Amino acid sequence: MTAKERDRLKVLHEVRQRHITQKQAAAELSLSVRWIRALVKRWRDGGDGVLRHGLRGRPSNRKTPEAVKRRAVELYREKKQARLWHDYGPTLAAEELGEQHGITISRETLRRWLMEAKLWQRRRARVEQAHVWRARRARCGELVQWDTSEHDWLEGRGEKLYLIGMIDDATSQLTAGFVRHDSTEENLRQLRRYVEQHGRPVAVYTDKASLFQIAPRAIHHRDAPPEQLSQIGRALKELHIEWIAAHSPQAKGRIERAFQTAQDRLVKGLRQVGASDLETANTYLQRVYIPVWNRRFQRPPRLAGDAHRALPPGMNLDSVLSIRENRVVSPDYTVRWEGATYRVNREHIARGMRGVRVQVERRLDGSRWMHWHHRILALQCCETRPEVILERRSKARVTSQRSVEEKQRARQRVLDARRRLKEAYAQLPNRPLWQAMKDFPLPAGQLR
Repeated sequence: MTAKERDRLKVLHEVRQRHITQKQAAAELSLSVRWIRALVKRWRDGGDGVLRHGLRGRPSNRKTPEAVKRRAVELYREKKQARLWHDYGPTLAAEELGEQHGITISRETLRRWLMEAKLWQRRRARVEQAHVWRARRARCGELVQWDTSEHDWLEGRGEKLYLIGMIDDATSQLTAGFVRHDSTEENLRQLRRYVEQHGRPVAVYTDKASLFQIAPRAIHHRDAPPEQLSQIGRALKELHIEWIAAHSPQAKGRIERAFQTAQDRLVKGLRQVGASDLETANTYLQRVYIPVWNRRFQRPPRLAGDAHRALPPGMNLDSVLSIRENRVVSPDYTVRWEGATYRVNREHIARGMRGVRVQVERRLDGSRWMHWHHRILALQCCETRPEVILERRSKARVTSQRSVEEKQRARQRVLDARRRLKEAYAQLPNRPLWQAMKDFPLPAGQLR
């Protein structure tokens, strides 16, 4: 008999001895007066044993049938042996069994079944370093965490891919895409997709990578700019989006945990569809994974309303999200950039343009533009003449085999030349004394 049943028995003894009423007993046991009356009657007829639960020692009426258990365990064993579910845990396996095979069970039930079948081993939870907890932002769009994950997403079936993700801090709404390079251009494209889809967030939260901040250069010089920004930093400033740098990976833990989940579930989903290139991976990501993520993990914000802002009227998003460099206009109204020459169209040429330092931009579509006096002018690439490379014809040396007598005569000529050079040098008047004594040594008896 459990402690709860003993307490109930004690209260019923008090009722039987008329120390308390049935109403007081019902209030003490949190039961109804009608149920107290029934318990007292059962206890009088059957004794103390009637207070025990009637299903004790018997299987539960809601127990999963043994046939379902055997089918679930066999499916997991077959998938694991076929190297399809070899790295699936009970949580993901329970979801796959429910979606693909119609076996609806909880993850803890499947975990217990797999441990009984020796297909899963209990793991001890790792104790990680604790960090200060930070509350979520109140509204959607107040803060967006932005990062890139480098992982073997295709498991060797294709080229190396990077996953650029942006997740809202208040709602955990995910926006992501696969790219071939973690470059400034690809991150600007991801920012453009987010702005076009949701609007401008109030702030973004990133790490301190060189894409978002650069080391100050020549800060001691009087002509150094007061603020040196990267290309993404300049674009965020023009869009009036605050940039916040994280001092540790745990600070932006929401996007880091999203990447950990993706490195487990997204990899397995790409394996099931056989993705081996960028297009197939992005199709699965946008049509399957992200909708499932937002449907399951997205949560309502603490405060209603959307903090995203629309683009200001007249803002050219193509110009803002571009790569810019400073150049000097040549006397022929051309600028040099990235090994090519670009010219200004004749109708845009104006007085005072030659020799001026201007800003040249390369947009994401590949076009080149020039900023001059609050004007944005299109640039045209100049055609260069192909260089003519003249090949020199070298005369082939005719080598013939010399006889032994010819080789001996050539050797004798070299020795004679060396002897004549030595005799001529010995006749020089300004030779060092030690060389003259070496050529004409004195007898040993005369050295005193």
